[in-house]
Amino acid sequence: MFFQYVNGPVETDIKKLKKNTLTAGYLSPDELEKVYGKFGFSESTVASCRRANKYFRSGVEIYGDYTFTELRVIDVSTSDDDCVALYIKKDLIIVVDVEDTDGSTKSKFMGALNRYTAENVTLEKIIYSFLDSLIAGDIKVIEQTGTRLSELEEQLIEKKPEHDFELDLLKTKKQLLLLRNYYEQILDITESIDENENDLFDSDCLMYINNISKRVERLREDVDSLKNTVEHLQDAYSTFLDAELNNTTKILTVISTIFFPLTIIVGWYGMNFKYMPEFDWKYGYVYVIALSVVVVAILTLIGKKKKWF
Repeated sequence: MFFQYVNGPVETDIKKLKKNTLTAGYLSPDELEKVYGKFGFSESTVASCRRANKYFRSGVEIYGDYTFTELRVIDVSTSDDDCVALYIKKDLIIVVDVEDTDGSTKSKFMGALNRYTAENVTLEKIIYSFLDSLIAGDIKVIEQTGTRLSELEEQLIEKKPEHDFELDLLKTKKQLLLLRNYYEQILDITESIDENENDLFDSDCLMYINNISKRVERLREDVDSLKNTVEHLQDAYSTFLDAELNNTTKILTVISTIFFPLTIIVGWYGMNFKYMPEFDWKYGYVYVIALSVVVVAILTLIGKKKKWF
């Protein structure tokens, strides 16, 4: 489908497109196959639209009169991802639905078209509005992630980490890495547009591209900050586990120290020499028990005094 701005975005047929009129299109790969020649798009870019790109840093291709790029779109709240391709030409933007399983990207694009009136809309504003819709709500998810990391930090301070503490950190780190790559990808696109190498944009309107670039940079910085927090918590958790292991080892050592004399006593009275004084003594058994209890009690008192436990 194609839209041209007359009194707002009006859907029209490709055969009825007017020249020198701001135009936006949302096409499937099959629809692109039928019309790419009319716009002078390279066949290699069309081939790229036949399969979803699984990598973020696919690059931006600059041609004489248009710019092409693929964009992997991430829903940060669900981590679901779609893939679209962008063709940007003078007074023209076409979004190719390479993989949009739930129609969310199309919905965002349609919202971007209706954001401005026909009197003040420009190509730069549509690009700004579309990219802005792709990161809308991201800051909320980032803040929620920061809150969760603060809760995990409190657990460590209180020495009561949950059993899935480390797994929670790994999942968070994976999500943050995904977001960082996502924002890097958008920055690649905005930087390329801002350079205006093929002179497609009005220099006075590039401020909108610059604005979205700054917003994405701040999001990336927030993600980097959270990523550093995760790494700090991983180091702190590793230290916590080492301390727990040391405490366990210390306790076992103290217990071994306290009860080691009993091993000596057992060794003595297990030799069964013929003339052992207590061998025929009526209270020999009770004596050995009492001796063992006294030895353990004395060593326990010494341990408490020395703060072994």
